[in-house]
Amino acid sequence: MREIIFDTETTGLDNKLDRIIEIGGVELENHFPTGRTLHIFVNPGDRKVHPDALAVHGITDEFLKDKRPFAEVAGEILEFFGDARWVAHNANFDMGFINAEFDRLGLPPVASERVTDTLALARRKHPMGPNSLDALCRRYGIDNSHRTKHGALLDSELLAEVYIEMIGGRQAALGLGSAEAGRKTIVEEEEVVLPLGARPRSLAPRLSEEDRAAHTAMVAKIGAKAIWAKFGA
Repeated sequence: MREIIFDTETTGLDNKLDRIIEIGGVELENHFPTGRTLHIFVNPGDRKVHPDALAVHGITDEFLKDKRPFAEVAGEILEFFGDARWVAHNANFDMGFINAEFDRLGLPPVASERVTDTLALARRKHPMGPNSLDALCRRYGIDNSHRTKHGALLDSELLAEVYIEMIGGRQAALGLGSAEAGRKTIVEEEEVVLPLGARPRSLAPRLSEEDRAAHTAMVAKIGAKAIWAKFGA
C-alpha cells in the first residue's frame, strides 16, 4: 500500500480566497518510508500572505516572487501522489485547499475515500488529547526541537513518524533522509534439523513418597467429587 504523508502552508485560512504557497510530502510503502519526498514552494499570484499566517510559517511575499504558480506545479504534485492515499493532520483543511486549487484548473477533486486524517485517528486513540503535531511528537518521543516554524516538508517528516507510531509502532528506524531507510532485510538461513529420540535414561521423579502420600490422603478426604478421582478412573 502506497501513502503520501503531506502538509501544506497557505496565505491564510479561507480556501476560496487564500492560496497554497508550500506543499511537502513523504512517500510510504506498506508504512515504510521509501526516501522519496516532494517539496515545492508556490507563487500565490496577487494574494498576499496574511500576517497571522506569516507568524506561523515565516514565508514572505518577497520569497515567493520567483516561485512557479500552482498551475505549473500541479502536474508534478499529481504525478508524485499517483494512486496513493493522501494522509494529513487535520486533512479537511489541507484537502480544502488542494481541491480548491484543482478546481481553479478544471481538475477533478481528490475523493474523500482516498484521504486519511491523522488528527481524527489521534482523537480516537487519545480522546483526552492534546493531539496537535507537537503534542503527538512529545507523546511518542519524537524529536521536534528543530521545528521553530511550520514547514510543509519538515511537518510531513514528523507526521510520518507519528503516523507509524499511531498505527502500531515503529517496526524499523525511519531515517527519512535515506532511500534505504525503513526497508526490511531478509536473511536466508540454513534450516537446522535436530534429531529427536528416546532419552537414554529417565528423568528423576520430582515428587517424594511423602508428597504422594499427602496427595492420596487429600483425594480420599474430598471423596468422589475429587477431580483426580475422575482422571484416575
